[in-house]
Amino acid sequence: MGTPGAGKGTQARALAARSKACHISTGDALRDAVRNGTPLGREAERSMGQGLLVPDDVVIGIVEDRLAAADCQGGFLLDGFPRTLPQARALDALLARRKQPLDFAILLAVPREEAVRRLAGRRVCDGCGTMYHLAFDPPRDAACCDRCGGSLAQREDDREETIRHRMDVYARETAPVLDHYRKAGLLREVDGTGSPDEVLERLAAKVA
Repeated sequence: MGTPGAGKGTQARALAARSKACHISTGDALRDAVRNGTPLGREAERSMGQGLLVPDDVVIGIVEDRLAAADCQGGFLLDGFPRTLPQARALDALLARRKQPLDFAILLAVPREEAVRRLAGRRVCDGCGTMYHLAFDPPRDAACCDRCGGSLAQREDDREETIRHRMDVYARETAPVLDHYRKAGLLREVDGTGSPDEVLERLAAKVA
């Protein structure tokens, strides 16, 4: 867990690979369900097609399907989920039914302005989709992709005003989830600043 720009996806993938656990990104799982045309995927597609949030029961159902997959039987790592208190309570109920309770919840703590700087510097190629960062992983030419020569652009949700709005939504909706796990004695906070390798070592120490 963590604010937008905290590095959740990067660290979740790295930690899952190190621990041999399956990495569950609800965004990826939703897209897979839609692409595969599952019943829950079709429900999700209807909501997304109308510009609506996917209902919690659909998201939880997709997570449940993913947990049943063979690669998740040795353990799992949820990436950026749950986002709201109702989702956290639904997840608790799901995992209780599966007799598979959470071992811990990890908060990647990154100062707000650092998270804004990380996100606002991202650029994506409109040709091949390669991602760059103007400070941390810059292209040779700020306007062109090194790989295919396509134009680089800033995504709408990486614009500073949009980022700050996303931060406000996170604070409003996800802070109660942190309290939920803190009261359950499951929350572990990790300093999310520094290089990805440095953060990964701190994470690994917390979950060892």
